[in-house]
Amino acid sequence: MTETKPRRRRRGRGGGGGDGAPVVPDVEFTSYYGRPVLKASPWQDDIPAYLFLGGVAAGSSLLAAGADLTGRPALRRSGRIAALVAITGSFLALVHDLGRPERFVNMLRVAKPTSPMSVGTWILTVYGPMAGAAGASELAFLAPRFLRPLLCWLGRPAGLVAALTGPAVASYTAVLLSDTATPAWHEAHRELPFVFVGSAAAASGGLGMIAAPTAQAGPARRLAVLGAVGELVAEQRMEASMGMVAETLHTGRPGTLMKASKTLTVVGATLTAVAGRRSRAVSLLAGTSILAGSACTRFGVFEAGQESARDPKYTIVPQRARLDLRAQ
Repeated sequence: MTETKPRRRRRGRGGGGGDGAPVVPDVEFTSYYGRPVLKASPWQDDIPAYLFLGGVAAGSSLLAAGADLTGRPALRRSGRIAALVAITGSFLALVHDLGRPERFVNMLRVAKPTSPMSVGTWILTVYGPMAGAAGASELAFLAPRFLRPLLCWLGRPAGLVAALTGPAVASYTAVLLSDTATPAWHEAHRELPFVFVGSAAAASGGLGMIAAPTAQAGPARRLAVLGAVGELVAEQRMEASMGMVAETLHTGRPGTLMKASKTLTVVGATLTAVAGRRSRAVSLLAGTSILAGSACTRFGVFEAGQESARDPKYTIVPQRARLDLRAQ
């Protein structure tokens, strides 16, 4: 709810201003008793966990497919299993937030291209079973004997489909957030998908460095460094484009998380580039640092959005600035 305070202006002849243009009283917006203009999202920590795990799964599927095609069985195995575990955890976090599993199924009744939620649901519906089948092929020895040949045969085609849909899984969640009215998410709509994709690449590369032998982890190291650089550059551009709303990324809990994210990502990427190939211990440390940095990014962006919704100035001031710009 807002109050409007019209400013009195001198009218010329015919109700116009001095230049003959119609006069409309300027309106100064203030929050009613300082209460938020927007209601903060009811989402809890399930959602940033869902964002993070989905990115890890997507990047791991891409890494596993490359490892499969280039003859790196240990990296392939770790990537497929990581994707299976991560997408399962992501789905469980989403269902826990929804409250009942059937709500996810209900979203499959329609396909609405203009709805990020609808598109994302269908992306997960395609990706999830493929990542699951690829992961199951690596665990075929646990299945009944008659199922093992089928599971092994499914590994490569399912893994390739999961890899092809992985980038969409990593990026659609950014579109989902930025399509809301929450100021910090909406103002970042141009760069946020690039931040999330870079973060997903870095996290999956870091996990690959942890899980695979150093001799086979070359693609994981390169993906981790490339993703880390892409994430940091996209974050810098994002903060520059957000205007005053970027303050939410530098203060309070979101600020702490974003600082930790940048520090952990820079440290991990540097260690990877300098000594990740020569030392297993350094590879483990660097991978853990990058993985933790990616998690901090998702939680930091999420918390910044919540903070921006609670403070009315992040809604009112940018809106007024856009109105003034259109009036010029």
